[in-house]
Amino acid sequence: MTDKKKILLLTRPICPPWDEGSKNFAYTLAKHAGGFEIHLLTCVEKGDLAPNWGLSPQSNVICHDIYTSPKWNWPQKIRAYIFLLKEFFLKGGKDYDILHSFFTPTKLNVFALKLCLRNKNIKTIQTLATLRDDLYASEKIKEIIHADHIVTYSDYAKEKLEKMGFENIKRIYPGIDIEKYSPAPKNAELMKKYNTTENDFVINYTGEYVRLGDMDDVVETFVDLVSANKNLKLHLAVRVKNQKDAEKKREAAQRLENAGCLDRVAFMDDGSYEMQDIYNLADISIFPARTMAGKFDIPLAVIEAMACEKPVIASNLERLQYFLNDENSILIEPGDREALKEKILYLCNNPEARRELGQKGMQFVRENFDIMKVVKEYEDVYASLNKEQ
Repeated sequence: MTDKKKILLLTRPICPPWDEGSKNFAYTLAKHAGGFEIHLLTCVEKGDLAPNWGLSPQSNVICHDIYTSPKWNWPQKIRAYIFLLKEFFLKGGKDYDILHSFFTPTKLNVFALKLCLRNKNIKTIQTLATLRDDLYASEKIKEIIHADHIVTYSDYAKEKLEKMGFENIKRIYPGIDIEKYSPAPKNAELMKKYNTTENDFVINYTGEYVRLGDMDDVVETFVDLVSANKNLKLHLAVRVKNQKDAEKKREAAQRLENAGCLDRVAFMDDGSYEMQDIYNLADISIFPARTMAGKFDIPLAVIEAMACEKPVIASNLERLQYFLNDENSILIEPGDREALKEKILYLCNNPEARRELGQKGMQFVRENFDIMKVVKEYEDVYASLNKEQ
């Protein structure tokens, strides 16, 4: 491995549960980018890494057990900063050729990075899942984006940065393993766990309790729908990330109980499953976000569901329009519960339309988000930076 260029992927803890887009993608990238020596920041509790995570002892991936929890909290952030100080401030970064950050830039993490990067021979890459232009004006974004090369998830972000004067930008879609995320039979154990039957028409929602602003729309639309169709089932594969999420979950459960349909809803947030199995339990997937502030420009929950051949109903928000359209999905206005209800019923009552839309979405994802295609694009970026050294 000594002749391979050494890439450090700076991420939150790489370990199960696989329920967070950036770390999932960073791990998948590392697993497949065999032409480079990839360094991952992992948990000390990783256990039998190879069989569980698909890495062999001869892998090109080296794990640094710096984290003690999968949660991205302040103790874990401090551990990451200490690691960077040791590797780049004290040791000069001599063990790496490229530092590749997957964090959305903030004043704090960019300060930490700049403090560490004393060795000017080390090249830097920032992959930006979103710009957070809801928080920062253009001048502030110019201050916190610092890398030799910038990769954006979306053309939305790329165009924004180009208008600000940035030139070193490439749009690379987030990749997914399309062999893993593909159509498959329903998992019998999960069906039993979540009291789901073959006769149920399952609506999947993998989003946020609070941040997307759409939980009330999802709940109220389902309450309205299930009153007339008892075969409908709602799967809420939504993480509880903080106290506000926990409160919103309790509020949603209470509303469903008051409406007499709590038994038609499955709350999936214990992480004891593979997401592709969750998508494949469903007939359709919905993403009726009211806002994308703080969310990835391309939510992997949408792409992964499409890869599993699930028709998607999503909001007609600007940044979603950069990859969703009337050919590969159904778009509705944000907050339009009547339209959401109408489109769910349309797909429920028209299996052929459901099949056709699911196939179109799956084909779109396979053409654009295949991890092997994405890995090749990142390898090209890595190679181009190395040539400059």
